[in-house]
Amino acid sequence: MTKDSSQTALLWIVAAGFFMQSLDTTIVNTALPSIANSLHVAPLAMQPIVVAYTLTMAMLTPASGWLADRFGTRRVYFAAILLFVIGSICCASAHTLGQLVMARVLQGVGGSMLLPIGRLAVLRSVTGEQYVAALAFISVAGQLGPIAGPTLGGWFVQAITWHWIFLINVPIGAVGLYAVQRFLPAHGETQAPPFDFVGCGLLSLCMIAFSLAIDAPMPTHRLAWSAALFVLAAVSALAYIPHAKRRADPLFKLSLFREPNFSVGLIGNLVCRIGSSAVPFLVPLLLQLQLGYSPLHSGLMMLPAALAGTVAKRWIAPLVRRYGYDTFLLVNTVIVGSSIVAFALITRGTPLVVGITILAVFGAANSMQFAAMNSVTLKDLSHADAGSGNSLFSMVQMLAIGLGVSIGGGLVNLFSAQVGSAALGFRLAFVCVGVITLVSAWVFRHLDEAPASRTVHGQATQGAGR
Repeated sequence: MTKDSSQTALLWIVAAGFFMQSLDTTIVNTALPSIANSLHVAPLAMQPIVVAYTLTMAMLTPASGWLADRFGTRRVYFAAILLFVIGSICCASAHTLGQLVMARVLQGVGGSMLLPIGRLAVLRSVTGEQYVAALAFISVAGQLGPIAGPTLGGWFVQAITWHWIFLINVPIGAVGLYAVQRFLPAHGETQAPPFDFVGCGLLSLCMIAFSLAIDAPMPTHRLAWSAALFVLAAVSALAYIPHAKRRADPLFKLSLFREPNFSVGLIGNLVCRIGSSAVPFLVPLLLQLQLGYSPLHSGLMMLPAALAGTVAKRWIAPLVRRYGYDTFLLVNTVIVGSSIVAFALITRGTPLVVGITILAVFGAANSMQFAAMNSVTLKDLSHADAGSGNSLFSMVQMLAIGLGVSIGGGLVNLFSAQVGSAALGFRLAFVCVGVITLVSAWVFRHLDEAPASRTVHGQATQGAGR
C-alpha cells in the first residue's frame, strides 16, 4: 500500500470513529420517550443516560493522550472502538434504567478516546502542510452525526425498535476494528510522562459532585444532599490548586489561566453551552409529549437546525474579521439565547413554518457561536500550552452538555409540579435556559479584543471540535 493510500485509509478510519461518537450523542434524544416507555419510567427521568455518557467522556478525555503514548496509538484506538461497540450491545440489551446508564458509561469510556487518539494518529502520520486539510475532512464526519442522528433515531424507533439506535454501532465498529488492524500505523509505545492521577481524580470528583448536585437522585432530603454535593465539588476544585502548584507536571497547568481570553472563553463556553445543550434534549420531548409528533416527525424537525448550522459555519470568519470577537459574540449570544426563549412560544396551533424558522435560526447562530467560542478561547495560548488547554476545553464542553440536560430536565419537572401543567413547565424551562445563555453575553464582554485581522481558525488547528 502506498503512503498516500495509507493516509487516506487512516483519515477514513478516524472520520468513521468521530461519526460514530457524534451520532451517538444525538441519536438517543428522539428515542427517549420510546425507551422510557419500554423501561417503564417517565420520559423526563431519562436524562441520566445522556449525562452518564457525556460526563464519562469529560472525565477520561485528558487521559487519552497519555494512554496512546504509554500503550501505542493503534492498540488504544482499537480498544476504544471495541469498548464502544461492547457498550452499544449492552445498551441494546438493557432491561432497566440502571442497566442502561451503566452501559452508557461503558460507551463513554470508548467514546472519550475516539476523537483525541484519532486526531493524534493523524498528527503523527500526516505532514504539517496537510494536517489542517486532514482535520477539516474529519470534521465533516462530526457535522454529519448531528444531521443524521435525530432523524435516524426517530426512524429506528418507528420502523423497528429503539434498540437499533445502539445496534447500528456494531457493524460500523466491526469494520472499524478490521480497518484499524489493517491500515492504522503501529506507532509504538513511548516513554510517556507520569500521568497526574490525583489531579484527574480531583477534577472528576468535582464534575460528578456538581452534576449530581444539580439533579440530586436522592428521594428524601434532596436540598441537603444538593448542598453537600455542591460543597464537595467546590472543595475538590479548590484542592486541585495547591496540588497543581506542588506537582511539576500537573494535569492542567495553572499558568493556562494567566491568558485572560482563555479564562473568559472557558467560563463563557460553560454558561452558554448549558443553555444550548438543553435544546436537543428538550425539543424532541416537547414535540412528542406535548405536540403529539411521531418519533420520525420529531427527528425530521431537528434537521433545519443541523443543516442551518452546517451552512452558517462559512459565515463566521468574515463576520469576526469585520466586527471582532467581542462584538460578534455579544450579538450572536443574544440571538442564540432569544431563539431558545422562542421555543416557549411553540404550541399545537403554531404554524409549522414558524417552528422550522426558530429551529433554523437557533441552529445557524449556535453553530457560529461554537466556532467563535472555540477560537477565542484557544487562539492566544502558547504552543506549549495548546495541548493542555484544548484538553481542558474539551472537558468543559462535555460537562456543559451534561449540565444542560440535567438543568433542562430538572426545570421541566420542577415547573410542571409547581404549576400543574407539563406544557407550561416546558415553556418556563425554555425561558430559563435561554436566560442562562444570555448571561454568557455579559461574560464575553470581558474579552481582551485581538486585532480584527485575525481569522477564526481555532477549530481547524485545534481539532474537529463542536
